Amino acid sequence: MAAQSQIQARAAMLRVRFEAAGAQVVDTPLLQPAGTLLDLYGEDIRARAYVTSDALHGEQMLRPDFTVPVVEAHMRHGAEPARYTYSGEVFRRQEIDPDRPNEYLQVGYEVFERNDAAAADAEVFALFALQVRGLPLRAATGDIGILMAAVQGLKTSEKRKAALMRHIWRPRRFRALLDRFAGRASVPENRKKLLETEGDLTGSAVELGKRRAAEVQARVEALREDAKAPPIAENELLALEALMAVRETVPYAVEQMRDIAVDLPQINLALDRLDERTAAMKARGVDVETLDFEASYGRTSMEYYDGFVFGFYAEARPDLPPIASGGRYDALTRRLGGGKEIPAVGGVLRPDLMLQLEEVRA
Repeated sequence: MAAQSQIQARAAMLRVRFEAAGAQVVDTPLLQPAGTLLDLYGEDIRARAYVTSDALHGEQMLRPDFTVPVVEAHMRHGAEPARYTYSGEVFRRQEIDPDRPNEYLQVGYEVFERNDAAAADAEVFALFALQVRGLPLRAATGDIGILMAAVQGLKTSEKRKAALMRHIWRPRRFRALLDRFAGRASVPENRKKLLETEGDLTGSAVELGKRRAAEVQARVEALREDAKAPPIAENELLALEALMAVRETVPYAVEQMRDIAVDLPQINLALDRLDERTAAMKARGVDVETLDFEASYGRTSMEYYDGFVFGFYAEARPDLPPIASGGRYDALTRRLGGGKEIPAVGGVLRPDLMLQLEEVRA
């Protein structure tokens, strides 16, 4: 196993390469306000982060990543366009796998650029490919924006589309909702009985928990309204399932998705952006003919990404997390920008894992 001094030296070398590409070095505090992260990820993040508190600053978390604080800093006083690089420790709780570290070094590169999203995506991917060149890695790419466009264009209620959008990054919950909205899943008996009722709920039961009677009634009305909505059409559902299953090299993936767009025409604009990115990658020397594309890639671990996503994996070591990963997060800048926004894309590297792979090859 590499010594900490070796990991720090490799991190410094990676960061210098990003500086040479025009990035400004930034740092962020180890303790981050918990409120922002909870707003973004919900209570789920407590299972992955170290939470502490004090009387003056309230709840705080040991830095789980750099992207959120870098975006916040840029949206407060960053110039445009901007490129940033950083290196430092991040902290993740590990309650299942004792062999995974709960503290490790991360090196990153972030681009805030309005003029040409495809060129920025290609720039980031090509730089990361260069950083890991020579390692036995497989590159995977995807585009969350294509699936989001497919969902937003479904012929169903806005509430159903909003529910599906919330759970794009939770595939099992997304699948369950899709089956329910398509009429494939049976309705539980207790819900059937509830939906057979009319008017306001009555009774003398004592109110327990945090929800008041008015909130419960509003939820019942929402369930009644949803039950009246027609199911998602079978051709849309089958096309969406086919889209999520696409896993090919980029040219063949595009060909398959253009065929699927006959039933999901709302994805055509996102596919046009993919074509632009592909051309920009070719211009950067990326071999897109052999580059893998997975339409569902990034749905389990990249919650704030909403467009292009990528990762570099050691296929011979499936026990390892991605050696490098990243993507586009335009929506995050809107949420943290206080009314402002700017297209942004970036990624992170794990120097410790890079050294580990090099030791195996030596």
